[in-house]
Amino acid sequence: MKPSNQEQTETSATKTGPKETTDALQSNHRGAYVNAEIRLPANQAGPLSGLTFAVKDVFNIQGETSGAGNPDWLRTHDPATSTASALLTLLDNGAILEGTTQTDELMYSLNGENAHYGTPTNPLASDRIPGGSSSGSAVAAAAGLADFTVGTDTGGSVRIPSSYCGLYGFRPTHGAVSTEGVIPLAHSFDTVGWMSQDVTILRNVGNVLLKEKLLLKDNGSDSSSEIDMKPFTHFFIATEAWELPKAEDCSILLSTLHGIEGWQLEGYQCINLTEPGESLADWSAAFRVLQGLEIAHEHSDWLTKERPTFGPGIAERFEWACSLEKSASEAEVKLRARVRRNLVDLLGEEGLLAIPTAPGPAPLLGLKGPEAEAYRAKTMQLSCIAGLSGLPQVTVPVHRLDGLPLGLSFIGGTNTDLRLLHWTAKQFAEEVCR
Repeated sequence: MKPSNQEQTETSATKTGPKETTDALQSNHRGAYVNAEIRLPANQAGPLSGLTFAVKDVFNIQGETSGAGNPDWLRTHDPATSTASALLTLLDNGAILEGTTQTDELMYSLNGENAHYGTPTNPLASDRIPGGSSSGSAVAAAAGLADFTVGTDTGGSVRIPSSYCGLYGFRPTHGAVSTEGVIPLAHSFDTVGWMSQDVTILRNVGNVLLKEKLLLKDNGSDSSSEIDMKPFTHFFIATEAWELPKAEDCSILLSTLHGIEGWQLEGYQCINLTEPGESLADWSAAFRVLQGLEIAHEHSDWLTKERPTFGPGIAERFEWACSLEKSASEAEVKLRARVRRNLVDLLGEEGLLAIPTAPGPAPLLGLKGPEAEAYRAKTMQLSCIAGLSGLPQVTVPVHRLDGLPLGLSFIGGTNTDLRLLHWTAKQFAEEVCR
């Protein structure tokens, strides 16, 4: 078994100087991998033949133990007896699995800073966080170490690191891709997502993982040309979401948006998502409570029995989640139902909603205190929109003049996932954002 990133980093730090330590980090795949030597060949040829992928260390791989970013989890769990369903689908369609990647502890963070195993290095901004919790997957994809990578997204864990690392990333309609064989965080929000530098690969992975959820035409056809050609015709901008980034970042994102077919200045409608007297902060608070209740239900027994050691921030979140009373969540349940109903009705099968993926570029490494909490709160206000509604969201990279990546997102209606991916590939295959 290959040593963990933590072990490798500690060894390098004790034997080398600063320059050599940096070189060691580079040779360790930017700290992205838990085990870069795990390899599963394709089961047969298919549409993904020749493509390699790495997977977040929360997916079952037969004979391996997923560590979920925490040494106590790794110590207290046995090797998997089977491989996760989504991974088998990729292998059955020609893809080759090469390596497992780092994650925040039990997927409960959006930063990518792991107190036990270190922080994978953001290839586009080494002084900034990679985002999490699918941190290693994002770094591996952004560094070109894999053609695409697989992660999980509960509260933004694929979308946010994709934005911070300059990637195309996708969170599907909740339930559209099987989570069988994936360590859960909060089951009614958990999804399997994926990332790539190449929007065409992002689409092709979706063709494989989402084929069964395609909204078939009456004649039962599932041809990709028909998916690609069926247009979205209604375009919306969520006013509250665009108030969260700084003005200069909004300007860059909107400039890109206005260059896309259907999104010229008079081609879309500006709308308020929230009810009068309500804000996205209220949505985010509801998401946090509902997610916390599910996390406590899923993991409280293990937490009580094993008393695991968590890094800063993670321990406090689990403690808070376990303090929640289910009986006090009635208002949050009603809000979630209303949000989902309203967004599903608004978007239907032909609507798209544009929002910033994150409030701005990746925060600096080690950011703490009120500034860090304020940024996390804004991030959750953006990511909770798709989380509460269960709708698919794609994020595309947009680069500032200083080279830092931003994310521009589009949310589609229920099970419009493949159409959204094909639309995105059509619009961005020429890399209009770069």
